[in-house]
Amino acid sequence: MRMLHTMLRVEDLEASLHFYTQLMGMRLLRQSENQEYEYTLAFVGYGEESNSTVLELTYNWGDNTYDKGNAYGHIAIEVDDIYAFCDRLKSNGADVYREPGPVKGGSTVIAFVRDPDGYAIELIQAK
Repeated sequence: MRMLHTMLRVEDLEASLHFYTQLMGMRLLRQSENQEYEYTLAFVGYGEESNSTVLELTYNWGDNTYDKGNAYGHIAIEVDDIYAFCDRLKSNGADVYREPGPVKGGSTVIAFVRDPDGYAIELIQAK
């Protein structure tokens, strides 16, 4: 068994694709539309679906405003240079709401950024 993907409902597919591909460095792996049920799926990731876990961005046509609730935590992504990466994100308008620094009570360097829909992403400095 292996984990295949995590699905996020998005309000603006183009903004989400820009964030995940242009700012986060993922690739658009595939995209499809379902005319009958009025939704678009876009799969993004750092590697192929055959051997990597990816994100499924689901855009429902029409009413697509969501309450994120209080159960969602975050997605975690390892980065090579967290300080430079966060600077690039901020210079492109991304919401880095927790600047890079050691995690409380530890030495791992982390930061947090929000995607266009407000989903939290933890960035973790590669060891």
